[in-house]
Amino acid sequence: MRFSLMFCIFVLFGGSAGANAQTPLPVKPAEAASPPAPTLSAESFAAPPFLEDPALSPTGDRFAARIAVEGRQLLIMQSLYDKTESPRVFGIGDGKTSVDWWRWVNDDWLLVGVSATANVYGDDLRLSRVVSLSRKTGEIRKIAWTAGGQNAAKVIWVAQDGTPRILLGVQRSVFMGDDFWPDVVEVDVSTGKQRTVVKSRANVMYYYADNAGNVRMGYGYNDETRTARILYRPDGKGAFKEIDRADFRKDEKIHFPRLFLAEPDRAVAIEDDEDGFSSLYELDLATMTRGKKIFGAKGYDVDDIVETASGDGVAGVMVTEDRPRVHWLDPMFAQMQAGIDKVIGAGNARVVSWNADRTRVLFHVGGPDQAGAIFLYVKGVMKRLGFVDETLKMAKLSPVTTITYPTRDGIDIKGVLTLPKDRPAQNLPLILLPHGGPEARDSEQYDWWVHFLAWRGFAVFQPNYRGSTGFGTKFQKLGDGEWGLKMQDDLNDAVVQLAAKGIVDAKRVCIVGASYGGYAAMRAAQRDGALYRCAVSYAGVSDLIGMRKYDGQFLNGRRRYDAWNESAPDIKDVSPLRHAASFSTPVLLLHGKEDLRVPVTQSRQMAEALKKAGKNYRYVEQPLGDHHFSRKEDRLQFLQELDAFLSVHNPAD
Repeated sequence: MRFSLMFCIFVLFGGSAGANAQTPLPVKPAEAASPPAPTLSAESFAAPPFLEDPALSPTGDRFAARIAVEGRQLLIMQSLYDKTESPRVFGIGDGKTSVDWWRWVNDDWLLVGVSATANVYGDDLRLSRVVSLSRKTGEIRKIAWTAGGQNAAKVIWVAQDGTPRILLGVQRSVFMGDDFWPDVVEVDVSTGKQRTVVKSRANVMYYYADNAGNVRMGYGYNDETRTARILYRPDGKGAFKEIDRADFRKDEKIHFPRLFLAEPDRAVAIEDDEDGFSSLYELDLATMTRGKKIFGAKGYDVDDIVETASGDGVAGVMVTEDRPRVHWLDPMFAQMQAGIDKVIGAGNARVVSWNADRTRVLFHVGGPDQAGAIFLYVKGVMKRLGFVDETLKMAKLSPVTTITYPTRDGIDIKGVLTLPKDRPAQNLPLILLPHGGPEARDSEQYDWWVHFLAWRGFAVFQPNYRGSTGFGTKFQKLGDGEWGLKMQDDLNDAVVQLAAKGIVDAKRVCIVGASYGGYAAMRAAQRDGALYRCAVSYAGVSDLIGMRKYDGQFLNGRRRYDAWNESAPDIKDVSPLRHAASFSTPVLLLHGKEDLRVPVTQSRQMAEALKKAGKNYRYVEQPLGDHHFSRKEDRLQFLQELDAFLSVHNPAD
């Protein structure tokens, strides 16, 4: 293992983790160009990302990331420049624990959020943990053991002076009572010592601090009355006062500050404009009135902002259009992005991390037809840290575009179309691939499932059905209460429209998906079998009632749950598990036993129901599999099972 790890670090820095790394080379068009494609196989697509979600430390001298060694995912802290500094490596791919996030506190300590399933009074519940990892000693220190889901421990603030201090909102119980509502604690992550700075109060789930660490705002929501309120104190001291309230039953809005600005009582908020798309606005906290619009993207929601180095201003605005991008308000970043775009093409490089003073930046470089690579940008020059996929490197695979199609009730929906390379877009076999969530969306980004299927000869279409995020509040709300109903119609309409254009053969269609996408696949096999030759579900939801018991936030709390009572009085009606006898097309079910997001019982029970109903199905359970395909073995097995199933029920040319 030692040899493999050091070889991994050697590859990350192109053969040198020492002096040569201190003088990065200018990025050249050839570095982002497409070399000859490697000889491909299922194994080419199955490897976990070699380098994933890298995060620079505050100084920018180090980074933390997931890496894959011998098919196992590890969390690593590594120096960018000092070849004498040994990397710190932490095993995370045991299948029983999910690593949800990580964040640098200072250059010596990394904060990590993990979660696992535990049996609580007879029910399996998802519990979260926060630990700190020492770069110097390798020590793992307990910070918070919380009894809620992955959001039960929320980092509110990290010290900017280099000290190992954070503010953490901690929910200590999943059962209603005094411990259900979070306290805010200040923690020294190097010792684990902590003190309470804000005591819990009923119905207030989230607190927010300014860049100096003053807890200035709380957000409260009452699930019974469906009312929300904002609590505020200007200086972060003394008593909170309610400054805004909204009754969601009356569809009232609430002003929600995203960032406290340097000016007193000034903030910015991401709120809907007159067209129902979220944009960035100024906000006066003294009067709770909205000021001028800072930024908006026509037809798309603002995702988030990039803060300035001081933490009290906006440097850029994140938006997912056809591809994710940042619209820079900071002139330095704008100039940097423009220079890189000029060399490798607009939309092919996006910022993924930066250090505290913004002098060092990590970019992902690669189009949606490439796995891509991570580059370090310093003083106008870039050096490649590593390829995301060591086999594929920068090879160009199948072409990816965005198209729009109309639904039967007149809604325009965007979707991502990937076509087999070097083949005319005519009469192709189709894989319909709805995304998970469902409150998520697909865009033009590299996807290993998609490119495997396109390599096998299929057109692949990823529709952003109603209820998907990023296309305005009105579009998202169209999905309320529509699981298995109009959301399913949107998927069917995509098939009809692609066939009408002559791109696909309507008689050769299979639906494949994971999580919500897996639900949609099962629902299609049960409700719309005449349109699909087969269906494949990975970690799909089969029983909505069972999922709501497992995860109290499933269906997004009371507000969304009430929508079911308006359009689907009994959610059993849209739960495939309850209608196994109606399945009319072959089904492949796969599920990881260690899945924390959707419990394996969702597929086990579906398989048993299909067996009793005498239906054509295959069930594969992965003993160490999780929800995110952390292991190469599970990825490869999935692709092989998928390929074999399709070759029988919907073969490509």
